[in-house]
Amino acid sequence: MKIQNTRERLLASSMICGVAFLGLSASQAFAAAADAANGEVSEIVVTGTRIPSPNLTSIAPVTTVGNADIKAQGVTRIEDITNSLPQVFAGQGSSITNGATGAATVDLRGLGPNRTLVLIDSRRVMPGDPTARISGSAADLNFIPAALVERVDVLTGGASATYGADAVAGVVNFIMLHNFEGVRIDAQYSGYQHDNNNSAGQNALKAAAATAIIPSQYAIPGNLWEGESSEVSFVIGANAPDGKGNVTAYATYRQNNAILEADRDFSACTLASTAAGFGCSGSGTAFPARVGSFLVDPTTFNTFRPRVATDVFNFGPANFFVRPDERYNLGAFAHYQIAPWADAYMDAMFMDDLSTAQIAAGGIFASTFSIDCANPLLSAQEKGLLVPVGATAGQTCANTPGGTFTGTVARRLLSSEQTGRLTQFRHTDFRIVVGLRGDLGKNWNYDGYMQYGSVNVNNRQSGNFDTTRINQSLNAIAGPNGQAICNPAANPDPGCVPINIFTAQTISPAAINFLSINSFNSGNIVERVVSLAFTGKLGDYGVKSPYASEGVGVAFGGEYRREHLDTVADFLANNGLVNGNGGANPPVNGGFDVYELFGEARVPLVSDMPFAKDLSLELGYRFSDYSSIGDTNTYKVAGEWEVVDGVRFRAGYNRAVRAPNVIELFAPQNVVLDGTADPCAGLTAANPLVATCASLFHLTTAQVLAIEKNPANQYNGQTGGNPNLKPEISDTYTAGVVWQPTYVPGLSVSLDYFNIKVDQFISRIGATLELNNCLATGSPTFCNLVHRDPNGSLFLTNAGFVQDTTLNTGSLKTSGVDLNLAYHTDLSNLGLGDNGSIAVSMVGTWLDTTITQPLPGGPSFDCKGLYGVICGVPSPEWRHKARLTWNTPYSYGDWFKSLSLSMQWRYFGKVSADSFDSNPQLNNPGLQVANEQNFSAQNYIDLTANFTVHNNLNFRVGVNNVFDKDPPLAANNLPATVGNGNTFPQVYDALGRFVFVGLTADF
Repeated sequence: MKIQNTRERLLASSMICGVAFLGLSASQAFAAAADAANGEVSEIVVTGTRIPSPNLTSIAPVTTVGNADIKAQGVTRIEDITNSLPQVFAGQGSSITNGATGAATVDLRGLGPNRTLVLIDSRRVMPGDPTARISGSAADLNFIPAALVERVDVLTGGASATYGADAVAGVVNFIMLHNFEGVRIDAQYSGYQHDNNNSAGQNALKAAAATAIIPSQYAIPGNLWEGESSEVSFVIGANAPDGKGNVTAYATYRQNNAILEADRDFSACTLASTAAGFGCSGSGTAFPARVGSFLVDPTTFNTFRPRVATDVFNFGPANFFVRPDERYNLGAFAHYQIAPWADAYMDAMFMDDLSTAQIAAGGIFASTFSIDCANPLLSAQEKGLLVPVGATAGQTCANTPGGTFTGTVARRLLSSEQTGRLTQFRHTDFRIVVGLRGDLGKNWNYDGYMQYGSVNVNNRQSGNFDTTRINQSLNAIAGPNGQAICNPAANPDPGCVPINIFTAQTISPAAINFLSINSFNSGNIVERVVSLAFTGKLGDYGVKSPYASEGVGVAFGGEYRREHLDTVADFLANNGLVNGNGGANPPVNGGFDVYELFGEARVPLVSDMPFAKDLSLELGYRFSDYSSIGDTNTYKVAGEWEVVDGVRFRAGYNRAVRAPNVIELFAPQNVVLDGTADPCAGLTAANPLVATCASLFHLTTAQVLAIEKNPANQYNGQTGGNPNLKPEISDTYTAGVVWQPTYVPGLSVSLDYFNIKVDQFISRIGATLELNNCLATGSPTFCNLVHRDPNGSLFLTNAGFVQDTTLNTGSLKTSGVDLNLAYHTDLSNLGLGDNGSIAVSMVGTWLDTTITQPLPGGPSFDCKGLYGVICGVPSPEWRHKARLTWNTPYSYGDWFKSLSLSMQWRYFGKVSADSFDSNPQLNNPGLQVANEQNFSAQNYIDLTANFTVHNNLNFRVGVNNVFDKDPPLAANNLPATVGNGNTFPQVYDALGRFVFVGLTADF
């Protein structure tokens, strides 16, 4: 590994900073075709190359979403814009609650958000959340105000040669509004309307209410209007008096209200599936209290009865289906041309975002605790059933008052005792770019800039108990007056109050106050970039093909980037003492820097010849020297061939890399919630897995049969970083055709094949997959990673876990075909009279493969057309969005004009549960239930109307999911990390009709 010392690196970075502001670098792209003086196309910024051209003449396949389409969708969250594209798989977002980070991410091709590079105006966006252990290096889309987005470019496949590391799956480039003059006010109000009539959900609720300890937990909601959202943006821009500059400033405010899972009949209880269909399930941490294998009898509240499988708590209703959110954005884009060779510019962007996640009430989560047999809060009957540690035959707490019972204890809080557990996520982000660009004579220009990005995250969690104090409160003895006190011999905290979960229906407020805690964690990530590049046209120097009308174009330069991350938590969170929090939250501190040189060339080979209207070659190379992993090399080779006017072929190869991020390198090992299933838990004696589990994990049959299943499907894994990681290496192949027939004016079609493979990808294998592989193969490679606690459990204590640390694992591969279609024409051309014009657009993706090979040389599995605990979010074979817009000719003077009506059709193909797949890596008979085997294809219709009043007031009104379709439901096969409300709300429309009305006023 090549590592320079600190002094050398600081000296080099200082030199780059100095040279950059002496002024030499390439704008994101250079000349498109010819000089503007010749009256030809002017230069355009294009994603994927420093040589600009729009999608239909670019070599790299790029899908573009324009500002008009963004407004037609009525969205105020950028994640909703990206998630609607068929190339995008759902990542973090507003509908994730348990496991939320407060950020929103984009995941191209399902390869993971860390492998998608997000840009603003072709410059890198800093990582979005230093506290997120999985997606922390991914940009937070909340930072980007939707009202300021001119267009979104989505580039397929590797682009590391152009943009550096992380552009493995592709690039999402947000082109912002610049050079605005005037005042613009944009406001929108929206909400969700839903009719609750889901038969599966309502039947499950009715059945559960009939036998529930608390029937009100299973109330059926009525029809609702909720989840209101308001957004206001203000943009002001002015040109310099001499016309050489502009300042565009903006301020936006967005506020979204919460939606509870209790407000949808299909999510008002946590579902489980059997052969009979869906039924309500829940958490084993329930009400009344559980002690060992007993439950406090809810008919007496002072005796025990045997605990049964239906003694669970419905944790669904209190969970947020949509998190409430309040966001402020401020910023400005400015430039001024001091001289033709010096155009100074600055971009400044700020965000303050506060989002809150709520999950079910806390309490004492099922784990191993000790209770003094002399605890006066235990009734005589209860003491007679509890067996102390080390007891001989016939001994119980009743006849052994000096003994101690140790076993599983759990007690869920009631809503009257405490509301749900809340986590407030506050993200404060800042990004500034300062640069200088200009022309260096006729054929050369430059662009040099420095960029600073900072993300500060402060999270506050409430509603949990302190694990240490739970032990103190349970360890009660009789005081001098016979009243229960915390055992002084255990040295309890001052103010300790015994907790009565044995002979009282509710816990005293004093005990709750003693046990309740607030927990805090915070983090900061800073990214610094210095870039210097040149672009030039070499035709005037004779560097030109004799068969081409244009010379070679080049771009080259250097870049320096440094990232540093630091997280810290309070004592309780740092030491794993926040009960029910899924593990400790140890600090992470680290950073890396990278020095890079890059070059790119576009070589016109042939032009304006028979069957060769244009034949061009594009080359690129980037050398990177990382302080963490040493040297990497990335490159690209691409070409395009325009046979005749309107028919163009294009193909390319890209080698990309992704360097491990700070969390992947330096996060300490820690036991957290990781897996979603334990095949050895909850088995009956007739199940053949009993013998397998007993053999592999050295247990007796009785011990296997006693392994408890977690009703919430949450199991422990030991995760952590690895400083010896190597970079991921990716190869992308693309080939496509663009058709713009001259005999059908206004029609353009592009069809592009993509094939992306990522080797030695950085990931955890996955606790569930490791368990499945252990049981399927018996291999020590996997079975030695499984550590069961003394109860055989993988969730009751932190001693039970599956080792799942970060590694350079096997490979990821995805391939398919993207379709882009656009057509516009006057209706008169179709013989329909002078009735305006229509525009049709369609973006679709056919998925051929999405293959994961967990270990090099080992077996692999294909998630095409699947969803589930291994494959995660649904991966349909075909997915598209299509829009038809009618621009009518109707108007009424200056008061009413430009009326357009638009309909969008979103299609999401059929998928099946991965547990039914024949591949042994996926097949899981324990999860195979008929009602979850398939999700049928989903169709959504959206309608929008747009019109202008008095020239400067543009109104829009629309309804998405017009027919209020319910989402497909899953329970046993729903992965806890990406599922919520018994479905995938980041994928499917889960909330009903989305209704919006908006106004854009220009002055």
